[in-house]
Amino acid sequence: MEFRLDEAQRELSETVRRFCEEHFAPARIREREGRPIDRAAWRAMADLGVFALRVPETRGGLGLGVVEAAIAFEQLGAHLVNGPALWSTLAAPLLDGAASGDRLVGGVERIDPDEPIVVEHAEEIDALLVLHSDGVFACAGSDLPSFSALTPLDPLTPVARCDALPRGTWIGDAADAAHLRLVGTVLAAAQLLGVSDAALEASRRYALEREQFGVAIGSFQAIQHLLADMYVRTALARSATYAAAAVLDDPEISDPIRASATAKLLAGEAALENARTAIQVHGGVGFTWEMLPNYLLKRAWVLEQLFGDSDAHAWSISACIEGALA
Repeated sequence: MEFRLDEAQRELSETVRRFCEEHFAPARIREREGRPIDRAAWRAMADLGVFALRVPETRGGLGLGVVEAAIAFEQLGAHLVNGPALWSTLAAPLLDGAASGDRLVGGVERIDPDEPIVVEHAEEIDALLVLHSDGVFACAGSDLPSFSALTPLDPLTPVARCDALPRGTWIGDAADAAHLRLVGTVLAAAQLLGVSDAALEASRRYALEREQFGVAIGSFQAIQHLLADMYVRTALARSATYAAAAVLDDPEISDPIRASATAKLLAGEAALENARTAIQVHGGVGFTWEMLPNYLLKRAWVLEQLFGDSDAHAWSISACIEGALA
């Protein structure tokens, strides 16, 4: 299979990158803390077509695949874009207003009814997409219960808890729910890939700028080894993520469950380890909260839990291998 991006896909990546630099520049990340989602920037992102990438052309969308969505979400992850972009993208083919940015759509998985119900951006969303084992349901914002705010791990991702959710309106069957979970897993992996790459780039720049003993610390072999390991982790995660996206676009290539689990596992490990290493490379200032590596690490922790953590995906890969050998 050919995994290299074509010219149109590279242009898509560059377009989304330029948009993110304008509206969500990491250098101004502290300005976004404690503030509501910028609806103007959200609609501008919708005008760019981010949420409509997977919406069929017959419904006014771009009619592209998961690969193109992953390209966009890698950039969203690298720039720590705040807001439920992933859930809004999943909802766009199913809910009116999601693709256009007129409705801010959050989401939650409800596989285990005993798990607590925690919703990101609960006080701002206009609708909630709920993935049950037996189907996909949508709850209007006006039908949602009151939420109790929790202390967020990521300062750009407010979270709140409620005791119960309404059943909502049925908009998809169990197969639709399963497919959305796979797409969500790959797009979350793409965001983690972006975090991993951003940590590598931040560390590379700092290693070239920071001097010790009269030379850039990037000339020290110990720093070079750290950066090399960060690069390898990012490259491996990128290969797995885009391979999984290609498999979802053409399931005959390989097993979509195994491919998506592999992507999420490797991208999660890359993002977490690279963010931690970025803190180490930045040295005495690296552990301070206002520095970018801390934001990257906190976002990686949040994304790691979305659509299954590393342990869950490792078990999923194991089950797929066991099934293939049976």
